Amino acid sequence: MDFSTAKTAILDLLSKVESSELPKLVQWLRVSNELDECCTDNNDIILKSIAEDLRSCLPVEAMVKSEPRAIQKMQKNPEPTIHVDAFLYDEEFVDSLCEEGKMSRNYCLNCGSHNTSPLGFISHSFSTMELKFLFHHVLPDLTGKVLVDVGSRLGAVLYGGYLYSSASQLVGVEINADFCQLQQMAITKYHFKDRIQVVHADICSQSSLLQNADVIVMNNVFEYFLDAEEQSRAWQCVSQHTRKKGALLLTVPSLQESIERLQFSIQLNQWVEEVPLDYEVYLGQDTDADALKQVHLYRIL
Repeated sequence: MDFSTAKTAILDLLSKVESSELPKLVQWLRVSNELDECCTDNNDIILKSIAEDLRSCLPVEAMVKSEPRAIQKMQKNPEPTIHVDAFLYDEEFVDSLCEEGKMSRNYCLNCGSHNTSPLGFISHSFSTMELKFLFHHVLPDLTGKVLVDVGSRLGAVLYGGYLYSSASQLVGVEINADFCQLQQMAITKYHFKDRIQVVHADICSQSSLLQNADVIVMNNVFEYFLDAEEQSRAWQCVSQHTRKKGALLLTVPSLQESIERLQFSIQLNQWVEEVPLDYEVYLGQDTDADALKQVHLYRIL
């Protein structure tokens, strides 16, 4: 049954509910977890299992000593910010960590007082909700296509692409050896080797991958890990080699926001065109509209 037919059937059913009972039913639809359970499939469970495996290998902040620059940049942020990996920790899990005293959503403005302010949260990974948005609502059918994730980190995009799409090849390029090792562990355990490959390298050394990719994903990929000069060099490399006509570039945040602060000049309207996205989708009770609106899709001209 397609969406239009299902919608008509539901509205027809609601019209037959006794008027006195209708408010109860509508309220149940709004708050019940049963509907979310209907939207959960085996692939979601596999992703949760992968996240659990990775959590056991990492500290709560999901950052490693081999990425000191990223840690230093977060510490220098004007507003206190912590890294909460969205793939590893959904809202419910964050709440449980806060209850256990292992994480806090606030920081003290005056030591020892009750004068607090919310901490900033940043993630370098997509959540499961965001992955479903990407592969079910943003990207087209990927049958026979090659997807490259620049800065694949824990591999969330690769696992999501394996489970939620028919992409023939999913390649993660990750410069950090520790994260490459974690990805390989998951790929081996869950038997993803037939379609997933992780390359331990700087993306600037992978021009052939960029030239041949059908989809390139870049999620908060350079800002926290490279200085301004290195970021400019990386964007120059990406823009120079991502020239396959019709290929798709998916970014968080937008290209404009990523490069506006850099000493880097490129005529975006001569390189890409932005593809309008529908952000009004329901992905469960934890649907975060603001997070979805950070996703931008471009087509190479």
